[in-house]
Amino acid sequence: MPFWLDSDKRAIFYQIFTFLMVGLLAYYLVNNTLINLEKQNIASGFEFLEKEAAFEIGETPIQYSAADSYGRALIVGALNTLKVSFVGIILCLIIGIIVGVARLSTNWLVSRIALIYIEVMQNIPVLLQLFFWYALFYESFPGPRQALNPIDGLFICNRGVAMGIPASHPAHKFIIIALVLGLVISFIIKKWAKKRQDETGTDFPVFWTSVGITLGLPLVVWLIAGAPSEMDIPALKGFNFKGGLMMSPEFIALLLGLVIYTSAFVAEAVRAGIQAVSRGQTEAAMSIGLKKSHILNLVVLPQALRIIIPPLTSQMLNLTKNSSLAIAIGFPDFVSVANTTINQTGQSIEGVALIMLCYLTFSLSTSVFMNWYNKKSKLVER
Repeated sequence: MPFWLDSDKRAIFYQIFTFLMVGLLAYYLVNNTLINLEKQNIASGFEFLEKEAAFEIGETPIQYSAADSYGRALIVGALNTLKVSFVGIILCLIIGIIVGVARLSTNWLVSRIALIYIEVMQNIPVLLQLFFWYALFYESFPGPRQALNPIDGLFICNRGVAMGIPASHPAHKFIIIALVLGLVISFIIKKWAKKRQDETGTDFPVFWTSVGITLGLPLVVWLIAGAPSEMDIPALKGFNFKGGLMMSPEFIALLLGLVIYTSAFVAEAVRAGIQAVSRGQTEAAMSIGLKKSHILNLVVLPQALRIIIPPLTSQMLNLTKNSSLAIAIGFPDFVSVANTTINQTGQSIEGVALIMLCYLTFSLSTSVFMNWYNKKSKLVER
């Protein structure tokens, strides 16, 4: 039989043909770009990453100065993006779950407040929210010398929020190790308790045991180390505060805008997931005398979670990608640092490629983790 009459052979031919056409198109675009760059005497490649950056960055989670390389500057920008995204996702989940549950409250006032929050925040563009919080921060708070001091060690002014943190001590790393060890032990206990319950039907107080171990181990290490309690308190020096933890207005405005905007969508996903659980499940739980809090935590949310996870993943990815709007309010995220690098070096193609690679890495990492969690939480059919 001729191959054009064989559907399997035709399918293979079409795939090979498509692959060749895509490859030729890619070759044409790359070759054309290189020729045009050569005509304009623009060097291509990533050698510029080793050159001196010669510009400062306002917020640096690691040591950085203008004498460092462009590569280190881009690492600082990537860490700033990661910091905003990580903190934003955690806060977004907390607020979204609270608002989503409140939206279904039998209390009329609580339900309507949650509804207003969702409808208003969903329909105000995130960029506009960033401008609002940024302007509000600068207009509403005084300068550093007249900074608000609601509690000891906390100062609020138009330069940001400064707060006291524990002073550096050698015992802190051992406390963190103890905390991680407590979390690992708690996870092992949870797995063991579930297996034991499946085999014997005997329940085990996993929650309180995990809390005791997770908090108890760091506390024991802290006491053994002499209970270090010295604090690094911010102090006004010159025109700004020094010491402690300083959060800039740009960071706070970016975090508020992203969290408030995205949490409204998360709340709707939570509401939809809860309402998708059959009413009969709730009625069955009520019939055996479970409290409302137990019904929500033990019956409704575990089933709703399987419905919530896919749209929740999309919102987490949206928050990470929307963090690129930080450039509009002057926060030095990866896009901002990359744009400065492009302006100084002229390596626009390489710069844009690095921006794409950065956000692709963050997004794929989030997606892989959420897909793994979605697979772990789905129902296992017999």
